[in-house]
Amino acid sequence: MAEAPRILIVTSRYYAHITAELEAGVVEGLDKVGATHEFLEVPGAFEIPGAISMAAQTGEWDGFVALGCVIRGETSHYDLITNEVARGLMELSIAGVPLGFGVLTVENEEQAKVRADRKQKNKGAEVVAAVLRMVGLSYRFSKGAEDE
Repeated sequence: MAEAPRILIVTSRYYAHITAELEAGVVEGLDKVGATHEFLEVPGAFEIPGAISMAAQTGEWDGFVALGCVIRGETSHYDLITNEVARGLMELSIAGVPLGFGVLTVENEEQAKVRADRKQKNKGAEVVAAVLRMVGLSYRFSKGAEDE
């Protein structure tokens, strides 16, 4: 990577106290490698793939981080949301959009807090590693296409 990657962090604010901690872990990780970043907020996890799809079309960013939290409730809404968010993000990934999947899917708020907490599981840092690796692969394969 010749220059610092530009990353768009797309965050659902539905569980803002959880996603804010995820976001802090992502920012710490991106700052460590000198990556630049911007933020985009969406209402809920369901809107994350659509927002990334729209942003990817602009060509302004090298990669994307998807952050959100879905906590199982009493109805099947959890299953519908988690399945569709994962499907939407996978479709973007298969289409060549470099991204890191940081949407927590948990049984309860305590699980979410542990996964988001930078002193515990720090899923934000894991997402940074994933997106940077995918950006690197994108650079590698797009460079190869330019050489042809």
